[in-house]
Amino acid sequence: MAIIVVAIILAITGYAFVTGLAYQYIKKAQEEMSTFDIQEPPPPPEEVPPPPPPPDTPVPPPPTTVVVQKPIVQVPSPPVQIDMSTRIPPSQPPTPPAPPAPPAPPPPPAPPKVAKPLTPRGSPGSWVTDDDYPPAALRSGDQGTLSFRLEVGPDGRVTDCRVTSSSGSSLLDSTACRLLQRRARFNPAEDANGNKIAAPFSSRFTWRIPQ
Repeated sequence: MAIIVVAIILAITGYAFVTGLAYQYIKKAQEEMSTFDIQEPPPPPEEVPPPPPPPDTPVPPPPTTVVVQKPIVQVPSPPVQIDMSTRIPPSQPPTPPAPPAPPAPPPPPAPPKVAKPLTPRGSPGSWVTDDDYPPAALRSGDQGTLSFRLEVGPDGRVTDCRVTSSSGSSLLDSTACRLLQRRARFNPAEDANGNKIAAPFSSRFTWRIPQ
């Protein structure tokens, strides 16, 4: 019972204490509110409009620059030569293949075997003599030895004369061949069957100026 009485007393005391403090706080707040001076903020300054822009001033055009181009000198190019001989037009047909080569001719028949040789008639020294010396060769002092080859037919007559070694004078060479073809005579050669056949005859002759 005593504890309850004490609790009641403490509750009353606390209540009185709390209510007293609250009253003092409210009173103090009213005094502060009565002394607070609320000032209105000053009005904002009036905006001054910017000055009007100056009238448009014409801007002078930029100076005109005249560009002088250098003259173009055209150098003539050398003419191009086209070899028309080697130029093949594209439309030219291909070259046909070459025809096959003809067969080689058969070799000539071998000369008949001489069974009896060719022999001269008379003395070969009589065919060309000093009396046949050309006057022009005498005046120029031409002389010399020539070698010759005669082709003799089956009748023993000379059919051709060829100088195989010159005497040094074309006049002496041609004179000797002309006289040999006209004067030389032979007994014709014969083959194994006794047939007369053509055969060659070779010899030499010396032209010597007569004393």
